Amino acid sequence: MDENEWRYHGEGNKSLVVSHVQLSIVLRLLKYPAEDSENPPQTVEQAFRQVQNIVDFSSNVMSCLLGDKFVHSGEVVKLPLEFVRQLSIKVQHQRPAWRCDKVMDIYSGCALCLPNLTSPTLHQPTHTPTLCIEIKPKCGFLPYSKHVSQDIKTKVCRFCMHQHYKVAMGTWKRRSRYCPLDLFSGNRQRMHFAIRQLIDEPQNNLKIFKGGRCIFSSMDGIEDSMDLNSLLHHLRPYFQYGNNRMNSHMTSKALLTDFIQGVSLSGDKWLCQESLDLQHGPSARVLDPWPQSGHLLLKVVVNALLSSQGSPSDSVLYRVRQTQMLDTLDIEGLYPLYRRVEQHLLDFPKERTRLQMDGPYNEAFLEKLHKCPSEDDGSLEYAVSKVHQYRVAMTAKDSQIMVALVPSCEEEEDDEGLPGQRQHRDFLSSRPPAFSYSVSILDLDPKPFDNIPRQLRLDQNIVSCYLRSSCALPKGALPSHSGIFTAAEREDCTLLFHPV
Repeated sequence: MDENEWRYHGEGNKSLVVSHVQLSIVLRLLKYPAEDSENPPQTVEQAFRQVQNIVDFSSNVMSCLLGDKFVHSGEVVKLPLEFVRQLSIKVQHQRPAWRCDKVMDIYSGCALCLPNLTSPTLHQPTHTPTLCIEIKPKCGFLPYSKHVSQDIKTKVCRFCMHQHYKVAMGTWKRRSRYCPLDLFSGNRQRMHFAIRQLIDEPQNNLKIFKGGRCIFSSMDGIEDSMDLNSLLHHLRPYFQYGNNRMNSHMTSKALLTDFIQGVSLSGDKWLCQESLDLQHGPSARVLDPWPQSGHLLLKVVVNALLSSQGSPSDSVLYRVRQTQMLDTLDIEGLYPLYRRVEQHLLDFPKERTRLQMDGPYNEAFLEKLHKCPSEDDGSLEYAVSKVHQYRVAMTAKDSQIMVALVPSCEEEEDDEGLPGQRQHRDFLSSRPPAFSYSVSILDLDPKPFDNIPRQLRLDQNIVSCYLRSSCALPKGALPSHSGIFTAAEREDCTLLFHPV
């Protein structure tokens, strides 16, 4: 409990995260509006219950839907208040200015302790820092509900429409060409294209960590943080081998191609693979060989990415998408059911506990999700079940996928020769290095019941903004995009669309 042993790691809208400088753990602490800094908005008991709800929702609900091998729920811890106060002072100057409208909870001492997914403890010791790719994929399907009032919602994905709204509101200066439908498609060209667009315009959907420190991100809209040359400098030692290593030369395009394919291959091993045990790492899978630079082995890598080494339902992206699709009615169809529940709670306030609108998130809550009738029978129970399903789906839509890559130790060599000779052979060899990897899902907090009206307003604003901006654009026009890929490079990937 020495604040000097912790460093600022990041923060979202509701919590701030610090990581330990030596141990592979993080502490996630609650935040509340700065105007409440003198008078905390909740008691210690309420703060403890809020953090415990996050743990229960993750372990008892999301873990069952997404797979416990991908989910790390953590545990609630009580911290000395003086330690929390000193920690708050230490990290304050490292926080982005626009996040400082909220302050860290220094009154309850409650925090969530989790493994540091950007720097997992694997079974093999290595001197090379872990590379970790954090992707926020967003919603991977188009709404299919009969309640959708605007036909455009069934043709253009929510993320792409939201980009127009964010630019209009000044959140971002330009739109991202990343599309979740590409990433979730399973088509090798579309998935490759999606990752390229994330690097080109990461916004808050892509971060890259090295040894637990962020080396590439949008930093909440600060473009200077997107330093491609710095990223290439960090990545080069991981992907140089054979003739490229001997010549100490590797083109930026080849290096980025290697990196993108590496993310794709391990990440689908997002699409069909198990995660490593972050605490014990009993049997880490090894990716060997790593894809060579150039587009020739791109085909080999993406074929491996799309190959099934088990049931497709074991893949991370499949499970995330299936959980997202618990939103069967769309917000437009759900809102009348929300109103039904809201009116009942106004008439009978004590029913909020029985209906588990704020937890507890246990087996009974999960049972409500599974036993929802297929058709609306006008009952309160149907409305409550659909509201719960929507809340779970929204959690999956806002979740993040972490792919951690660790270069494996070269212990498989035979016993002939000295270590220096083995190193020399590897230096001259064209065989790429092997990597161990772990895949995890995080940001699995329960979404508040009372947030549903805001979701409806946001949906309406996004659709109307998109309709206005798309009508203003000439037919076939594309947004101007200055990024790390040239126009020719953008055109070398043909998108294929297949009926589902």
